Amino acid sequence: MRACWFLLGLSLLYISAECLLSPSTDDLKKISQLGEKYVDKEIENAINGVKKMKTVMERSEEDHKKFLSSLDETKKQKEDALKVAQEMEEKLNEEQSVCNETTQALWEECKPCLKNTCIKYYSRTCSSGSGLVGRQLEEFLNRSSPFSIWINGQNIDTLEKEDQQQRRHFQDLERRYTDVADGVDSIFVDSMKVFDHMRSLHQPGWFHRPSPIYRSLFHDPQFPDFHSMFQPMRQMTQDVFGSIGLYMGGDSNFPSEDGSVNEDVIITRPFGNDKMTCREIRRNSAGCIKLREECEKCKEIQHIDCSGKKPLEGPLKEDLEQALALAERFTKEYNNLLRRFEEEMFNTSKLLDTLRNQFSWVSSLANHTTSDDGIFKIQTIICKDTENPETPGDTNVSVKLFDEPEMSFTVPGEIPWTDPKFSEVVAQEALDRYKHNTIIVK
Repeated sequence: MRACWFLLGLSLLYISAECLLSPSTDDLKKISQLGEKYVDKEIENAINGVKKMKTVMERSEEDHKKFLSSLDETKKQKEDALKVAQEMEEKLNEEQSVCNETTQALWEECKPCLKNTCIKYYSRTCSSGSGLVGRQLEEFLNRSSPFSIWINGQNIDTLEKEDQQQRRHFQDLERRYTDVADGVDSIFVDSMKVFDHMRSLHQPGWFHRPSPIYRSLFHDPQFPDFHSMFQPMRQMTQDVFGSIGLYMGGDSNFPSEDGSVNEDVIITRPFGNDKMTCREIRRNSAGCIKLREECEKCKEIQHIDCSGKKPLEGPLKEDLEQALALAERFTKEYNNLLRRFEEEMFNTSKLLDTLRNQFSWVSSLANHTTSDDGIFKIQTIICKDTENPETPGDTNVSVKLFDEPEMSFTVPGEIPWTDPKFSEVVAQEALDRYKHNTIIVK
């Protein structure tokens, strides 16, 4: 038993002496070389990760080109249909212009009835928002012609307004997409500068194998292929895309008193088969035009005779309706394409965000690895004295990493400087501090 205690005492004495003895210049050099190998591996892993960022962006650009082609084709079809509709509307207006006075009088009586009827049906079924629906409908009716209510409830002005919104949204998406692509290119170019510099400092065989982090990230079972890597994103959306949401096809939600939103309640007309939803009316109050049969003055407009002609019962009305239906169809198709494009950007950004947070720090080394004296060097190692020989004192370390100012920190006493793990702990701490400062600066 005494022998065991004697051996334990010798061990503690050895550990204590091990720390009290300062490392020689050769010791510092060897520890620094071990730490530099660790830093080399981390840089290698990060460059592999940046290369993957570039690959993700290149694949995204292929999809982007397909989106642009589909958008251009749909945009042209939409504009052609709108042009035909405009021509048909002008001809229809010419036919009914001879009885404008009679039509306008009926229209002024039709509008309040139509508004009240819509609000009544909406209020009975939907939880809230009738006040806003009423204001939207009144604005729509005041800027519409009497004949517009008989053309699918969707006049040319509405489609032209949506066309302008689509243009702005597309331009915004393109600008944001370009920002992301430029950001990835910048990180990639700087990282390749680091790669060339590191290769010049080491043997030609440096950076010849896929790194463990690279393999583990992209061969993980949860990432079986490229597209399955896309997940909803947060951080990069805020950094690059800002706070925009998927508003194409969206609408404002009106919460009820209990905080819930009654979105898809169906409103069925008691005198017909037309059906609408609360969502539909909130998004486009022109949908209330479907209730026109409930107002006598509105119905009279349809059958008004202008000098022996009934414009709303002739072929011009049918041609206009067909053109508007086509324009509306391509408008919806364009919206769907924009939505898919935006969703793809958000999902791609999630993956890019993951890669960027892990690996983009390496690009900052493009301007911080100019020295040929090595990238990692332990300057001093100083052990703290302790009154209890069983508890070795912590070790103060001074480190030079890249071209950064010298940094100092403490290594726990249970890891003596003679332990091979010591150099890895020091290198990791130095790298962590560098990465932290790099992220804050960005």
